[in-house]
Order: sequence, then C-alpha cells, then structure tokens
Amino acid sequence: MKFLVTKDLAHSRLLTYLMGSVVFMILIYLGLDTALHSYAIGLDMPGIEATLFGDAENFVEPILIDSLLLQVHIDLFMTLFALLILSSIYIRLYANKPMIKWTVHFLFMLGMLTPLMLLLSYFAGNFFAYMWLMGFLIWHILAVIMAFVILKRLLFR
Repeated sequence: MKFLVTKDLAHSRLLTYLMGSVVFMILIYLGLDTALHSYAIGLDMPGIEATLFGDAENFVEPILIDSLLLQVHIDLFMTLFALLILSSIYIRLYANKPMIKWTVHFLFMLGMLTPLMLLLSYFAGNFFAYMWLMGFLIWHILAVIMAFVILKRLLFR
C-alpha cells in the first residue's frame, strides 16, 4: 500500500520485484489468451467465419449462443482485470508523461469493446468479425508494449 501513497520504489526493492512479477504474469496471460482465442475462435477470417457462422461444406456447426456469451463474459472480466493492473502500475510509474491519459484510455476502450464486437459479429456479420480481429490483435500488442515499458522502468532504472 505504500506504493499507492508515495510512488517511491527506491526504498522497497521487494515491491519492485512483486510488481515486476505481476506484470510478467500478465504477459504470460496475454500470450495464453491469444493461443486460446486462436484455438477456440480463430485468428484468421476463414476460421472466425467457420466458428461463428458454421461451414456446410465441412460439416462445421456454428458456435452456440450460450458458448459465445460465456466467452464474451470471460473476455470482458479478464480484460478488465489485466488492463486495470497494467494501467495502474503504468500511471504510477509514468504520471508525468503527457500521452499517458490517451494511451490508457485508448487501451481500455479497445479492450472493452473488442469482446462486444465478437458478440455483434455473431448477429450482424463479417464487418464486426473484422473489427473484432483487428481490435483483439491491437489491444494485445499495445498491452504487451505497455508491460515491457513497465518492466523496463522497474528492472532497469
């Protein structure tokens, strides 16, 4: 709790290691989340279309709405959790940077809207599937960049 009040990490090397470990675990989560979505939904348009809408030629049934709602629910919760941790550490470490507000807001908006785009693509078609794919990849890449920036500041200051 001391870090939340003083922002001073110079006196507590243990706190630095703890925050670095949390950020490292979020990096692992982001990689595994990408692998999970690649397997469950797909990370290319033919795979996404086959998952959401089915494929009559290959006898692939479309995903059930309850499975999709469960996936969107889990995505919203886990995205919020990961981005809340990343952004709170990022804000504390880089509070004097002018672009921090825009970076954090953009990442949060993208992270929260991406699962909703997946749900919309189920009902509205391919356009939202493209939006989901782009949003998913962009927010993961930005979160990984933010995590590496945090680790650089924590470990190599």
